Amino acid sequence: MTGKDHPTSSSAVVDLKNDEIALERLGYQQVLHRSYSLFENFSTSFAALYFVGGVRVTFTTGIAAGGPLAYWTSYIVTCVFTFITAAVIAEVCSAAPTAGSIYLWAAEAGGRRFGRLFGFIVAWWSTTAWTTFCASNTQSTVNYMLSELTVFNVDFPTDTSSIKFRALQWICTEVMLALAAWINLGSPRIFRYVFWLSTGAVFLDFILNLVWLPIGAHETYGLRTTHEAFMTTYNGTGAPAGWNWCLSYLATAGILIGFDASGHVAEETKNASLNAAKGIFWSTVISGVLGLTAVILFLFTTPPIDVLFSYDAPQPFVPLYAVALGRGGHIIMNILSIVALWLNTAIAITAASRLVFAVARDGEEGQPRNAILVVWGVSALITCTILPSAVAFTSLVSAAGVPSAAAYGLISLGRLTLTRKEKLDAKWSLGRWSKPFQLIAVIWNAWVVAVLFSPYEFPVTAGTLNYAPIIMAIVTIFAVVSWYLTPADAWLRQELIEQVAAASTEAADS
Repeated sequence: MTGKDHPTSSSAVVDLKNDEIALERLGYQQVLHRSYSLFENFSTSFAALYFVGGVRVTFTTGIAAGGPLAYWTSYIVTCVFTFITAAVIAEVCSAAPTAGSIYLWAAEAGGRRFGRLFGFIVAWWSTTAWTTFCASNTQSTVNYMLSELTVFNVDFPTDTSSIKFRALQWICTEVMLALAAWINLGSPRIFRYVFWLSTGAVFLDFILNLVWLPIGAHETYGLRTTHEAFMTTYNGTGAPAGWNWCLSYLATAGILIGFDASGHVAEETKNASLNAAKGIFWSTVISGVLGLTAVILFLFTTPPIDVLFSYDAPQPFVPLYAVALGRGGHIIMNILSIVALWLNTAIAITAASRLVFAVARDGEEGQPRNAILVVWGVSALITCTILPSAVAFTSLVSAAGVPSAAAYGLISLGRLTLTRKEKLDAKWSLGRWSKPFQLIAVIWNAWVVAVLFSPYEFPVTAGTLNYAPIIMAIVTIFAVVSWYLTPADAWLRQELIEQVAAASTEAADS
């Protein structure tokens, strides 16, 4: 919606004009429809994080690594340090709210000497992260669907070692991914409802679990005791005891990665220098707090650990719901989970396409529609790796969270060291907490990357090897080579970086 679409108040017109002026100071003209309010911007990251779905997907991983005691304590630690990281990124976004902002934030943080290199690296990292996330999130959606084969005892393999199962998984994933891309091609006025539906689905999913699951668990297999839910330890990874505990961060850290989505739609958000920053920070905080509630809920309402791991389904929560809620109840929960995850993918494609759009625009010229098709094409290609091997696909998507965490850390490191004397002109400012928070963000995200690089199971074999470090290294090499070979005036020109830096610090210096 723009001022031409509907009557607007004089203050709204002034806000839109101020947004255009602020964007022009950063070196860009208004091309995208600036129609999103604070709520739609908040919903972009809130839906991308989808805390209930994130907890369900990572729950068994978290329990295997240290047991319930490690899982909930590591989640609290994750919340605290991720909130701090989100605050750092929100402040940077407030100073430079443009589409696909993250690589520009990195370029500005790198200063004159390393800015362009940082921009190339983070552009490659973030594009890898978001396209692989679109593919893996769609596969997670399909896993809910195909888990019904187990619940209804259909004579069809559900093990990823079966080519028949992987073929069905691939077909369903490609169809769902195409539908998520297709809905992105609609007008911004229509797509606004996707944000509302997605946020509503997330809250409905959470509320139904909070009310319905404890009743069903109590009447069937029984609730866990406080000791079982909070104090039990477990080693399902085969790692040494200390590292087994650390691997719980494989689950907890991944739940809250992706909050930069609100920054990618900043150019479509009204009063973006304030609302995009609020969207990043508050979507992370609310997702984290409610996610902790979901973690505690599931610790009390899931069956004993050995029983949970005995569920032979791509998504263990589907047979769990069938046992606790009955076939009718579990179908309701499963449909809701599928819809919420599919909407989650649609919004992830929005964020990814704005990143690709910005990358194209900083070279020659780009269009959001073309960027959507590019994201869909790349994600669909990644999904094809399901066919030859489940390990191949898992290896690709295991790297989805690493580039984002690395990007957050690199931006924080640049702001802390290379451009530490340049105070940001941010409406959403951390003030004197800015430097301490940047230091914490550097250390925390370095730890997250280290854990995400670790093998998931020990002893390590070809089937259990985590290829994330290899994939990350390859992507980074491509980034450095493209930086070296691309002429300085062909992409991410130095004058553009300096213009963004000047606009980001202009008012603060004055």
